[in-house]
Amino acid sequence: MKHVFIALLTSILLIGNTVFAQTILFDGSNLDSFDQLGDANWNISEDVVEANSGSGHLVTQNSYANFVLNVDFWVDDSANSGIFIRCQNPEMITPDTCYEVNIFDQRPDQTYRTGGIVYFAAPAVQINAGGQWNTFEIRAEGSRILVMMNGVITVDMDNDTFSDGPLTLQYGSGIVRFRNAQIQRL
Repeated sequence: MKHVFIALLTSILLIGNTVFAQTILFDGSNLDSFDQLGDANWNISEDVVEANSGSGHLVTQNSYANFVLNVDFWVDDSANSGIFIRCQNPEMITPDTCYEVNIFDQRPDQTYRTGGIVYFAAPAVQINAGGQWNTFEIRAEGSRILVMMNGVITVDMDNDTFSDGPLTLQYGSGIVRFRNAQIQRL
């Protein structure tokens, strides 16, 4: 009986680890998890993907509904970037068809600056991203979306406009770098 219990417990743990395991979207070696949309000049160097001209998105090939996304990013002071989640159409990426977690310190309308969700939630605190490595943890679970930047909650909102879809890493302007992109389905 003891061996049956141990085998059952081991099976449950293995299933749990499989269901809740993190998936590496970008580990510094390739962009195999993404399709490219637009003409941004994405280049990989020293475990980082960078763009500094054109415009566009790296769009995940898979859709995600409930998840925790962790990604590091570096931008120069004038950069315009973002992470779009639950996109309704992977060919039409806009803040009207996805939630855009913004990376744009110098956005003319500061309402939805870095750490906010464009058209949905202003950031609770102002954190400048320019010139340093930063980390976003984005948790989407049902209608609740929680954004943490460098361990500080910038958005905690309840909204059910978008429920499922691919996510993207955006290049808009300036110098934009991403590394260590991992997602865990919930």
